[in-house]
Amino acid sequence: MSFKGKTVFITGASRGIGKAIGLRLAQEGANIVIAAKTAEPHPNLPGTIYTAAQEMEAAGGKALPVVVDIRNESLIQAAIDKTIDTFGGIDILVNNASAINLSGTEEVSMKRYDLMHSINTRGTFLTTKLCIPFLKKGNNPHVLNLSPPLNMEVKWFQNHVAYTMAKYGMSMCILGMHEEFRKDKIAFNALWPRTTIATAAIKNVVGEVLMDMSRKPDIMADAAFHILKQDSSQCTGNFFIDDEVLFEEGLTEKDLEKYAYSPGKELMPDYFI
Repeated sequence: MSFKGKTVFITGASRGIGKAIGLRLAQEGANIVIAAKTAEPHPNLPGTIYTAAQEMEAAGGKALPVVVDIRNESLIQAAIDKTIDTFGGIDILVNNASAINLSGTEEVSMKRYDLMHSINTRGTFLTTKLCIPFLKKGNNPHVLNLSPPLNMEVKWFQNHVAYTMAKYGMSMCILGMHEEFRKDKIAFNALWPRTTIATAAIKNVVGEVLMDMSRKPDIMADAAFHILKQDSSQCTGNFFIDDEVLFEEGLTEKDLEKYAYSPGKELMPDYFI
């Protein structure tokens, strides 16, 4: 198993895309650190770090659930320390945790603005910064941010500039860090979906109708798997799109039909594509 014994630290892995990536790598024998806030069941969001851990161990991996709010440096450091004590190192970091609010400038509250920037941009930067000393010692080390290509077009800013700034901050980490840490052979890449992905965030923020026009998180998990198995000294500084990764692996449009949340429905392109 190509990931057997490797340790993968995933933020926001109790549900959605983060959990799907954890399950995919657990199938390959990886140790998965589920770094997320949900320790108790949420009334509107399925799953906790503990139920996710049970699923990942059932899938064939080892799991370490840790309560982490990536706005809090001490909690991140404690989670990393526990990871090192449990598994001995960190080979892969997946920065998945994110907050979304699509309000315009006049409508968005500064509380929401601060939440998005403290989780998306600052949280990603901070988690990466604290993991780097261990990634330098890792086996084929990778950092993968779930963030979009830097398409600096007005249409991606004009309706929700606060959210765009926060997500692009994650991508700017890739742009800078891939070169900063090239000498250490740590790969830094971003991954973004071609279409909307059927997650609790989509259902709660946009609505059920968009779920039917989305793909399942599995497509992102399979794309992440293919990226993270690449040579870290060669595959770095890329802004990958999920279906393009799978096409490179030989899949066809027909093969991608299995990822549809509601087969036969028209798919909705995601933001920033």
